[in-house]
Amino acid sequence: MGPRMYFQRVPEGKVVKNRLHLDVRVGTGLVGEERLATLEAECARLVALGTVRVRLLRADGVNESCIVMQDIEGNEFCLD
Repeated sequence: MGPRMYFQRVPEGKVVKNRLHLDVRVGTGLVGEERLATLEAECARLVALGTVRVRLLRADGVNESCIVMQDIEGNEFCLD
């Protein structure tokens, strides 16, 4: 079992930047179109659960593609 995380709900809404940034690894070891297809499939699954797709950041030769998402409270995270 890997590290555990606990998320505590707070009454205040997000005002500016996230205090913590999470990358959810779903495309580890994959590149190109195979990686993008895996990210898109997970994005679709999460959108069906209530998250929002913010934008796709395409591979730029240095970084691989990722999809920026928002949870139901507006906190951003990346599918990476």
